[in-house]
Parts: sequence; structure tokens; C-alpha cells
Amino acid sequence: MTCVRYVIIGAGAVGGTIGGLLHEAGQEVLLVARGAHLAALREQGLHLTTPSGARVLHAPTAGGPQELELRTGDVLVLAVKSQDTAATLADWADRPVDGDPERTAARELLLVLAQNGVDNERTALRRFDRVAGMCVWLPATFLEPGRVSAAGAPVAGVLTLGTVPVGDPTDGDLATVSEDLTAAGFRAPVVPDVLAWKYAKLLSNLGNAVEALCGPLRGNDAARELLTAATGEAERVLTAAGIAWTGEDEQAAAREGYTLVDLPGQPRGGGSTWQSLQRGAGSVEVNWLNGEVVLLGRLHGVPTPVNAVLLRRVEQAAASGAGAGGHDAAELLAEAR
Repeated sequence: MTCVRYVIIGAGAVGGTIGGLLHEAGQEVLLVARGAHLAALREQGLHLTTPSGARVLHAPTAGGPQELELRTGDVLVLAVKSQDTAATLADWADRPVDGDPERTAARELLLVLAQNGVDNERTALRRFDRVAGMCVWLPATFLEPGRVSAAGAPVAGVLTLGTVPVGDPTDGDLATVSEDLTAAGFRAPVVPDVLAWKYAKLLSNLGNAVEALCGPLRGNDAARELLTAATGEAERVLTAAGIAWTGEDEQAAAREGYTLVDLPGQPRGGGSTWQSLQRGAGSVEVNWLNGEVVLLGRLHGVPTPVNAVLLRRVEQAAASGAGAGGHDAAELLAEAR
């Protein structure tokens, strides 16, 4: 692949970090955002803080596909939350490449899904010919327009890539993406079955709802018990559905030496669901995380009362505009039982 430009669709916590570091490494990048965040990026640049320091990056921006001309070699990196996937891809799929309406984004360009959950790939494959998944281990924070921080070290994140459906891990286009991400300060291996990694990540993401409702898990035995119950349900569901996920030893090997550090003036309050509630985003990703477990449980006859309670309570919090926290983990567990 030559003349690569990375179009980061959703330049928030994950997208902003990926796009910012690619830009800093000399890659051509375009950040797509909306609202106050887009205005801040245009007026002040992207304020990015990592363990190597704080800086302001001035990458080109766009508010949507109508504001740019797609071209051969572009890589679309989708980093919106899962609840926005279908509508976002509908906006981008039919955009012409090199001005030719017969050569659309959906037919021509590689789409990389830098998202949690396991349903985005199915949604993307309804429209796009060339889809790659990314298992994102990137603890980043986005609470204020124009400002993103990522606390991972010695690399910013571990971004495991693979074509969907299962493909050739030596695929040249995806290999180029891997090389560029590695040069930008990530680990970005290409694997044959990226969905096995994403199902493993799904299990860990079940804690997002617990954290959003009950606060930090550290030192909260009741919250940890709630998470253990939710994860146990999910493992039984995946087993019943015949779905394999990457084992803990293989995951640990991929993240060997990877840790989080404290960033001066950048406290990390919680993960993506916690941040959505704190920002008053109005919608959350929980239906594609705990809700995925509930769906599979109903399809395969496995009870999932804990994940159902977490799904319901987080969506209620988002709809009411309530911030993160405020729920008692023991009471939530009792409600599920």
C-alpha cells in the first residue's frame, strides 16, 4: 500500500490517541470529530498527554465525509462507540474514491474497527468489502473537548489486528497498518483470528458497567464480586454458543511489561462507559458489551441476570443524565438474584 492516509472516524479517547501518535510519527492523518470537540481541535489543536509528555498536535480535521475527498490508499479507522457504528458507516460507505462514484469507500478502502464489542464487524461487513478488527488495549481518557490522554507505557497501547472473516495474517495492507502503528509507539501484531481476541476483551469490558455504576473496583470487594458474577455468566454463555476466546496466558504474553503510569494533572477516573456518563454523552456502549452477553444467553438458554441488571441500570443512568457512581454493588447483585 502506498500513499497511506489514516482517516480517524471518531477522534475521541482511542481515535484521538491513535490519530495523534500517527500524526506525530509523520503519517498523514485526518481527524473526524463533531460538535465542541471538533471546534476545539480546529481552534486549538489536539492536546495529547502521554507518559512522554503533553503536547499540542495540529492534524487536519473534518466534521464528516462530506468535508473531504477520499482517495486511493486511504485507511478508514472507525473509533466511534458501537451504538454509533451503523449510522456512521451508512454515511461513509457510498462516498466516492478519487471522485469516481463507481469506486466507493465500501468497495475500495480498508476499514479498521478500533472498537470494543464483537458486533461491529458484522455490521461493517453488511456494507464494506474489506474489514479488519482491532482488539484495543488502550486506556485513554477523553472528558473535555480537544483534550485526550493515554497512560500506557512503555507503549501507548496494544492494538491486535486481523482481517474479518479470518484471513491471511501476512496481508500486505494490514501489515502496513501494523508497521505504521508500531512506528508510532504501539504494539500492533496481526493475528489470524482477531475475533477470538475481541471476545476475550469483551469479557474484560464487562467491568466497564460495574465501574460506571459503583466506582473504582480497587478496594471494593462487593464490586469485584459483582464483576466476577457477570464474567462467570459470560464465560458460560460463550461456551454454550461454541465461541472460543483467547486465553489469559496468551493475552498476558501480548501485554508483557505493559503498564499504566500516573500522568501529571491527568487523573484517570474510569474507563469508556464511566467517561460517557461523566460527559453526559446521553448514550453508552453497554448494550454491545453486557447486552451481547444477555443476547447470547437468551439465544442459547443460559441465564444472565447479572448482566441484564448491569445493562438496565447503566442505560437508565445515561438516559437520566446521571453521572457515574452512586450505586451499591451488593444491592445490584441482590437485585440480580
